[in-house]
Amino acid sequence: MSKRFVYFLFFCFAFLIFSCKKSKQTEIPETISVSLNEAVNLFKKNLYKNKIDSVFAKYDFNGSIAVFQDSVLLARKDVGFEDFNSKTEISDQTIFAIGSVSKQFTAVLILQLTESGKLKLDDKVSQYLSDFQNKDYENITVQQLLNHTSGISDSGNGLLFKSGSGFSYSNKGFYFLGKLIEKVSGKDLNENYAELFRKAGMKNTYTAENFTGNHFAGTYLGNPKKFQKVENMPKRLAEKSISISAGGILSTVDDLHLWNQALYSGKLLNSESLKQFENKSADRNHPIFGKMGYGFGIMMSTGKPDSFFHSGYVKGSPSLNIYYPESKISIIILSNIADESAGKNTIFKPHREMKDFADGIEIVKIDFE
Repeated sequence: MSKRFVYFLFFCFAFLIFSCKKSKQTEIPETISVSLNEAVNLFKKNLYKNKIDSVFAKYDFNGSIAVFQDSVLLARKDVGFEDFNSKTEISDQTIFAIGSVSKQFTAVLILQLTESGKLKLDDKVSQYLSDFQNKDYENITVQQLLNHTSGISDSGNGLLFKSGSGFSYSNKGFYFLGKLIEKVSGKDLNENYAELFRKAGMKNTYTAENFTGNHFAGTYLGNPKKFQKVENMPKRLAEKSISISAGGILSTVDDLHLWNQALYSGKLLNSESLKQFENKSADRNHPIFGKMGYGFGIMMSTGKPDSFFHSGYVKGSPSLNIYYPESKISIIILSNIADESAGKNTIFKPHREMKDFADGIEIVKIDFE
């Protein structure tokens, strides 16, 4: 069944029910309204289930894809191996490297420090870190690190442009945010993240340095039939070239769902800080997902439906976490194998297809209350 036909069916279904609701001749009793909502949710659930099945089959996907609405699981599939050599299968306990999805955790820690009065977004980082006490970096602010407008290059020591005058995605900038968190909090970086995970109710999420558990999805290059294991995982994610604060967090599908619930409900940040986190303060032209806004460690749609999301990639492990605030839908896609010879556009085809599909579904809002 084509994507256009699925959308057509959903729009027709939505229009039919919406028309019933808006009819001037009749008022829909409460019990019928509940049934209509249940029918819509069941229809949406089946659409997502079928789409997930399709993506797994089409791409021979090795990993986990799940769709939640608020606290309810709508659809989920876990297929493949967390360890290709021992043939240990992926399950709901499997812990993946989530790459740059980690950046939103770092941004929240920074905003918590601003809430406690230990830091200001317009502070110059040179006030805190000696690395910034030079003519190139001295005027870079905390906010410019958070939204990638600092001009700091990932490959070199100079600036790509005057800080604040452009956008350039910088993992090195988030590495420095990690150093800043340690400096201002007076606590080890791993301890800061561990406290944040606990506050969000995440029991199976770790930094690459403090992971001691089981069920880690070792990362691989190639495909399920011909693969090569990435060595020194997950410890290599703590190295400066990647860093915990830019891409070194490990998590599960269920924990990322809990994170979305805690973050966007205001459990982790006050309303003003959450608004700053979500607010578009830069524009990004993503090589895979196109034009979008960028906040603090988070990307957002520029049109409807409203969504907050971030992709992540460390060698062998592509990921995507999406949250639709109006419907409270979370879509989480995690994997532990990638064919880098095919290029990132191909690696992220399953993720992009799921997002495009969800955008089409979530743009329809039906409310019978």
